[in-house]
Amino acid sequence: MRTLTEIEQYRLTKLERMRDRGESPYPHRVQRTHSIASAVQAFDEAVSDGTDPHETDLKAILCGRLRSVRTMGKLAFAHIEDEGGRIQLLLRADVLGVDRLKQFEDDFDLGDIIQAEGTLLRTRTGETTLNTSALRMLAKSISPLPAAKEVDEEGERKTYSAFDNAEARYRERYADLAVNERVREIFRARARILRALRMFLDNHDFLEVETPVLQPIYGGAAAKPFSTHHNQLHQDLFLRISFELYLKRLLVGGFEKVYEIGRDFRNEGVSLTHNPEFTQLEFYWAYADYHDVMCLTEQMVAYVAEQVTGSTMVTYQGQQLDFNPPWERCSLSDLVAEYSSIDYRKFPTAEGLAMVMREKGHDPSMGSTRGKLIESLFSACVESRLMQPTFVVDYPRDISPLAKTTEKDPETVERFEVFMGGLELCNAFTELNDPFDQEERFAQMGREYSNESGDGHPMDLDYLRAMRYGMPPNGGFGMGVDRLVMLLTDQRSIREVILFPHLRAKQ
Repeated sequence: MRTLTEIEQYRLTKLERMRDRGESPYPHRVQRTHSIASAVQAFDEAVSDGTDPHETDLKAILCGRLRSVRTMGKLAFAHIEDEGGRIQLLLRADVLGVDRLKQFEDDFDLGDIIQAEGTLLRTRTGETTLNTSALRMLAKSISPLPAAKEVDEEGERKTYSAFDNAEARYRERYADLAVNERVREIFRARARILRALRMFLDNHDFLEVETPVLQPIYGGAAAKPFSTHHNQLHQDLFLRISFELYLKRLLVGGFEKVYEIGRDFRNEGVSLTHNPEFTQLEFYWAYADYHDVMCLTEQMVAYVAEQVTGSTMVTYQGQQLDFNPPWERCSLSDLVAEYSSIDYRKFPTAEGLAMVMREKGHDPSMGSTRGKLIESLFSACVESRLMQPTFVVDYPRDISPLAKTTEKDPETVERFEVFMGGLELCNAFTELNDPFDQEERFAQMGREYSNESGDGHPMDLDYLRAMRYGMPPNGGFGMGVDRLVMLLTDQRSIREVILFPHLRAKQ
């Protein structure tokens, strides 16, 4: 353990003083009759019949973190806070006892978690208060919590904890949560978002399932996996990068609507919108195509927005987003032509497209496939411009190996991605269900992408075997839940919506 600071040493002497008088700073048992919110509600109900609110016999035992203390001779005021609220404590020498009031002033610190017993009343200033007759330490705080502070952010007052920087907040998220109600509310909203997603899909007859996190073959996305090893089975395994191939196996088995919300793992970069461990929602819907999935997607996201924020109009980074269906539908080729001045449909080879990109000032990566070049053009020229919810449809075949081609163009697939607020939110296909075409796609990806690039799809023979039994036509969908939370809580960084984001090792 690190060396204690001077303040921590001082608090430690208080802890030892408590022990010397036989008082445990970390007792085994706790008494609690009400949460703070329920106590305030019970008090309001008790005085609603005209009972004098300045003097009642409504008793309560409350627990919470000590947030403020103000001493005035034989009188002190304090505030404690639990998850649901904050309440004032009135500490009087003639009620609590002279010695106990002195012990409170000497040995209790901000941040301590305490138990307070007494009767509820309302002070002359109108504040609901516990007239405290007994106090008990539940957990002595040795390290002082960072103080909260207000900062001006582009004309708006916001409260932040006084860590040195944002990274310090993420490293000590427990302290960040303890001092920042704003941060706690983000994660309450996250829980409501997950609940609303489940409610929507359940109400549309989707079945929630669980598929393996440890997989012998990774697949379902273009990403580098994390690898591990099972000692007893002498088997190399991968943390999943997607649920897709397992969920579609369930369609073969006779389920028609399945979904999973869980963790995916991709051994890639960390950024404002990427974390190596993230929460994904995927669903697969038999006898549907990407048009059906588009309609369901806009209904689902609008429903979640209204359930969580009370409106389908949401402000994100100063922009008002309108989630009301229908959303705009635009082809990838039209958007790239409009914003990059390159109509890639006129350049059927990667070499020709790379040449015109260089002429227009782009720097395409050597050896990229045509699909990867198109993807880079879209990312550079289009993505950040899409603020209102937009379906971008019809993607190159060579970057979409699990999607069915369009009827008119064998080099284009029935795929859409949704963008809003300049972020990619989700990805969906009319899923390929031809096992022979799928096998050839896997083989083609193996030829075109090296293992190091992370863009290949291994040949999953068991998945191909499942397809040969007959997979119904289906539409599939995947969404980064963390990004939806970002949009609905107005957060620019994914780290703000993940309780414990991955960080570099502390130097």
